[in-house]
Amino acid sequence: ALVIWTDCDREGENIGFEIINICRNIKSNIPVYRARFSEITDRSIKSACNNLQQPDQRVSDAVDVRQELDLRIGAAFTRFQTLRLQKVFPNTLADKLISYGSCQFPTLGFVVERYKAREQFQPEDFWKIEVVHTITQNEADGPITSTFSWKRNRLFNELACQVLYANCLGDAGCCHGNQREHRWRPLAMDTVELEKLASRKLRINAKETMKIAESLYTQGYISYPRTETNSFPKDFNLERLVQEQTSHPDWGGFASRLLGLNGGPQPRNGHKSDQAHPPIHPTKAAPHLTGNNARIYELITRHFLACCHRDAKGQETSVEIEVGGESFSVQGLMIIERNYLEVYHYDRWNGKIIAVYEIGDQFEPTDVRMTSGRTTAPSLTEADLISLMDKHGIGTDATHAEHIETIKQRMYVGLTNDQRFLPGELGMGLVEGYDLMGYAMSRPELRAELEADLRRICDGTANKNDVLQRHISTYRSVFQEAIQKADKGGFSSRRAAPRGVGGRGVGRGGGVGGRGERGRRERTWSTGVQRGKTRNENTPMCNCSEMAVVLTVRREGPNTGRQFYKCSKQSGGCDFFLWADDRQSPLQIYLMCKCNIQAVQRTVQKDGPNKGRVFYTCDKPRAEQCGFFEWED
Repeated sequence: ALVIWTDCDREGENIGFEIINICRNIKSNIPVYRARFSEITDRSIKSACNNLQQPDQRVSDAVDVRQELDLRIGAAFTRFQTLRLQKVFPNTLADKLISYGSCQFPTLGFVVERYKAREQFQPEDFWKIEVVHTITQNEADGPITSTFSWKRNRLFNELACQVLYANCLGDAGCCHGNQREHRWRPLAMDTVELEKLASRKLRINAKETMKIAESLYTQGYISYPRTETNSFPKDFNLERLVQEQTSHPDWGGFASRLLGLNGGPQPRNGHKSDQAHPPIHPTKAAPHLTGNNARIYELITRHFLACCHRDAKGQETSVEIEVGGESFSVQGLMIIERNYLEVYHYDRWNGKIIAVYEIGDQFEPTDVRMTSGRTTAPSLTEADLISLMDKHGIGTDATHAEHIETIKQRMYVGLTNDQRFLPGELGMGLVEGYDLMGYAMSRPELRAELEADLRRICDGTANKNDVLQRHISTYRSVFQEAIQKADKGGFSSRRAAPRGVGGRGVGRGGGVGGRGERGRRERTWSTGVQRGKTRNENTPMCNCSEMAVVLTVRREGPNTGRQFYKCSKQSGGCDFFLWADDRQSPLQIYLMCKCNIQAVQRTVQKDGPNKGRVFYTCDKPRAEQCGFFEWED
């Protein structure tokens, strides 16, 4: 007989059928069985042997559909993009593969979409009101200060806030309140949660996390790490798994106390199940691991133990008051039972001491103050990106890290110093190029529809050939029209082109330079070409009949420091390019603002650390200024 022991996911099932077909070509009547397992331990292997099943043809069919579509779509669009852009930009893209993938492109689209939202973001000033009350209720504790936050949170109209602030001055506070008494422990861990937690709590990216998890799995330390399940079956032997951890020097005591609880381990389950694997959990103790292997194992183990314990309990008092017709609140916390928090140090439940208030209490505020702030632009971390991919059905829990790594390696995106994703010129150009043709190829709907169809094939509610032909037809029509539109000018404008010809470029490290400021400096990549603000009085005209702009190469190499001309339009410009030293006339350089006019030089007059410092700004009246600002130094 033949027993298939490949991994129990879709790809494993598909590989299993390749083995089956080879064997049946030699012996057509050989009995075939499937071993179902989720961990490489003695108990699990024996259980699989005693419960052999039949391989699932529908799951294998779903993989066949995905593989054929990925190959056909990827090969066609990759060839189209590469040949088209190499023809338009032979000097910069002659040896570059510009790949397309029906998962990697929506992943890139999420980065571009968030970047555009950040670029279009206009910070707004806001104002808020706080009420401060300091009281001494007993000599032992001394004075206690409670700061009440405004229920409105904030207003974007200073005058309106000042009116409400005036109403609060001189008014007494009247107290009423409520209590909450627990903090939820974490849900059982699936792959997406592992990747997000490792990224946020350990600063380990998804690719490295999954590589380590696979290694821990093959060594028998954890269960299969690629699972969509966050709910343990009712008959799952949790006591045995917890018992394995009782000898660990760091959390062994917690595991022992967990076993002694009334009712034993009782996990907090979610509602997802892939019907193949349980949530990720440790299978045996691993006291000798080191480095990131130890950190990932510790995260999985502490999460499992915390999930199986009890919610933390505390007395969290929320005191609400009313002053001048406005509502304010403050929270104070007294933890009664830490429970899962004893082992799960990735969570914090911190509170502050506040005075004791009774409903109906009246008091005079010590201070009522009006503060101001400014809204900040949205950003995108790896954990945020994984959440978006999971939400929109792009890829699977097993492939999220792979797709993110692909767009980084292709230099479509890079990472800032604080690990935020930003699109590179090539990535931005590809997305905008298809957008100009009228195809939102970076939107997640096409791929999400395919992923849903693959699930239906697995469930037996969709036919393999029907799904395959429908998606081939959809992409074929898009491909044919894209070729026609490209021949009429698609991928030839500056917006539809890789802007490394005269703008941002992503280096191998993906790092982003600048001083952490939004806008121009944020768009300056440390290994790319910096957008200049200089112009020659004898500047040549570009193909748009506009005066070209002078830029300076910042990338280290033979052209470092060399200046060149290119189209000055921010979008929809031409592909004009000319090295500045190829012209005979010398450059007479001065700064240009965002309005494309000469900037004016000013000196700081206001008292402060920058008094006397020279800067450049837009020369238009204040109400019409573009916001350009540059220190002379």
